[in-house]
Amino acid sequence: MCEVRQPSAPPFNAQAARRLRAALGMGPEHVAYGMRVSYGMPYVTPDLVISWERGTAVPSSPEVTALAGVLWCSPGELIGRPRTLREHRIARGLAGEDVARATGLEHRAYLRMEESDDWRGNERQSAALAEALQLSLPDFVAVTKREGKLTELLRSAVTTRWQAYVRPVGKLVPLDRKLLESALQRLHTDYQGQMVASLNWGGNSAADAAGDAGREFLDGIVERFWALAVP
Repeated sequence: MCEVRQPSAPPFNAQAARRLRAALGMGPEHVAYGMRVSYGMPYVTPDLVISWERGTAVPSSPEVTALAGVLWCSPGELIGRPRTLREHRIARGLAGEDVARATGLEHRAYLRMEESDDWRGNERQSAALAEALQLSLPDFVAVTKREGKLTELLRSAVTTRWQAYVRPVGKLVPLDRKLLESALQRLHTDYQGQMVASLNWGGNSAADAAGDAGREFLDGIVERFWALAVP
């Protein structure tokens, strides 16, 4: 017998929930009542609402949607920075059917991708996904599982000749070519300059210092790239 996987809860922002409730002048009992009466969740009590706000419990996706309705906000205001395909959908307050329709996918096929967090759409469907979920470029790259390849290319670009990686990176990241070239050149210059500076410290620890500096730079290279390419 196959085990049915339960979807994980989205990254809930407890402070935002508490702040929004207070701004409306509502008590936990009012929130619980609204969720019971308007959203058919008879088990929600004031104590449960308080536990969500204190971070000792995390609401499920349907509970986040209902809570957002009671607090007159979007679901996205109640969750932290989305990380997965499913979390981005919830943040936009969309149903799975909505995203499936927008991307031209069969509903079950889309849900399987969402459950496994493994987007397998083609370029046209990927563009439709980015539009439907209003994904930023960094989020689009992460959701479509291109970040690993991007990391590999960027590390090669800064440690060898950056010019050879303009085209490969451009295939992964739809950026203006001049902006892309500028970002890669700056990354290369910063990395090489840091390595040279570390080696110039002298002493027996110079090589170790350079190695540590280089590893630290490469570990955060994707974030450095986005800071340059998407100000």
